Formats: sequence, structure tokens, C-alpha cells
Amino acid sequence: MTLRLENVTKRFGDFTAVKDLNMTVEEGGMYGFLGANGAGKTTSFRMILGLLTPNQGTITWKGKPISYVTSPEIGYLPEERGLYPKMKVEDQLIFLGQLRGMKKSDAKAEVKKWLERFEVPQNLHKRVEELSKGNQQKIQVIAAVLHRPSLLILDEPFSGLDPVNVEMLKSAILDMKNEGVTIVFSSHRMDHVEELCEELSIMHKGEAIVQGSLRDVKRSFGKKNVQIKSDSDLSTLANISGISSYTKTVEGGIFQIADESMADQLLNEALKIGPIRYFAIEEPSLQEIFIEKVGKEYA
Repeated sequence: MTLRLENVTKRFGDFTAVKDLNMTVEEGGMYGFLGANGAGKTTSFRMILGLLTPNQGTITWKGKPISYVTSPEIGYLPEERGLYPKMKVEDQLIFLGQLRGMKKSDAKAEVKKWLERFEVPQNLHKRVEELSKGNQQKIQVIAAVLHRPSLLILDEPFSGLDPVNVEMLKSAILDMKNEGVTIVFSSHRMDHVEELCEELSIMHKGEAIVQGSLRDVKRSFGKKNVQIKSDSDLSTLANISGISSYTKTVEGGIFQIADESMADQLLNEALKIGPIRYFAIEEPSLQEIFIEKVGKEYA
């Protein structure tokens, strides 16, 4: 049960939205798409779903092309909400479940289960337009997972959710992954991808400019951060040869180094300035990698 894209390209007239995209997502894997608006993420998702046809390349799920036959196996959460505002939550979700081949009784049971899981059972008989944006997003998520898909595509799933509900949704996503669901999702939030995904692509102008496992992507970046917490002024340490950058923080500073061997020298020099409460070598964040690879204007 593998999702595979091979040399996929999509053009709209003279504009190339996605160029020569290759990716493989194994069964039960979670794959993250990062990129600014217009980077090609949503176009890629729509090709995976069969809503758009590539100009070149192939997309297969379980070794076969995506078609109406495979549609019930796939769940999709679009970035734009696609709910009927005048319909009641239960009626709408049961209707959408039946479109995916569910029996009405099974859909009704799943609706109640998911509403309770997302702590909104009181919304069962409310119209969608009566709900807050966050609760509308929960209903949209339920619509995507109600029929128990084996492949789940989530386009900005955490949009409109407060921190408590983000954690609730992350827990549900991880549970589905542990049950063997293959998940591909996009997010503007680097920390969400960093926390949830084993594999990722950073998209820029339709191309995957960074790809691979989270571990390999971070290692290939070739830089590490040293975080120091101290009440002393650490700014003079930025002049040490081998320090790529320095960021002052409330509790001290963060130094970027190209070689871990620099850490010992940095520690010794910092101790000469004053007492240190905390010293740690840390991997670069996806935010830092994204900014360097794509550019600050897109972060």
C-alpha cells in the first residue's frame, strides 16, 4: 500500500505549477509538504486525488492509478471549507459518508463517535453556519475521516484551531497513523511537520527543493545551534571565528555553528564572561532550513 509520484508535472498554459515531482509514501507513513502559498502543494494534492491530470508523470496508489474505484479509500481535507452552511451537522456528515459508500447506520455511529472525540457532541443537530470557525474545521476533518480511509490527504488541517484543539487533532491523526492509515499533509507551521512527519518535501515554485527524512534533511543542512542561558551579555561571542550567526534571547543567546568542535571553544569563552545556567547543542529547526532554502520573504 504505497503512494508513489514519479516525474509528475502539471502546467496551466505557460505556467508550471508542479515540476518533475517524485515522492514515495509507504503504508502507515506520514509525509509533510512545506511551502509558501503558490508553491504547488494543493495542486499536487489535487493530482493525487485524481481531480487534476498531470501533463507528465504517473501517480499510483497500491500500484494502480487513482480512479473512481479507489476514491472510497481516500479521505481529503481541503484548505477551503466545503461544507453546506444550511445543513445540520449530522445530516451533512451522514450524506458525505454515504457518498463514500457507507451505510447510513454506520455513518451515524461514526459521526457520534467523532463528535464526542472532538468534544462537540452538542453540535450534532446544529447547522454548520451556527458553528465557530474552529468547530467548522472539526466538522470538515470528520467529513474527511468518517469513512475510515486508508489514504488521508490533509491540506492545512490545523487552520482555524486554537492550541488546545490543535493538540486534539494531532492526537487523532497519530492514532490513525498507528492504525495503518497513510497520511500526507501540508502546513505553514514548520513545528507541526517537525513533530509529526518522518518524511517531507519543501516546495518552492512547483519544485521540491528539499526532500527526504526529517533526520537526513537536518543533517544535510550542515549547521547546528548552540543555546546558552546566562545573565551576562553574550554578544561579544558572535565575533569568534566559525560562528555563523547570533540571536539574542531573553535568557541569553543562540549561536549557529558549522562544526560541533566549535562548541567547546564557545563554552570556554562564555564561562570567561560569567556563570552559565544552560548550554546545549541543538539541531537546526525546519523553520531555519526553510528560510535559508526558500528565502525570508516566503517564510
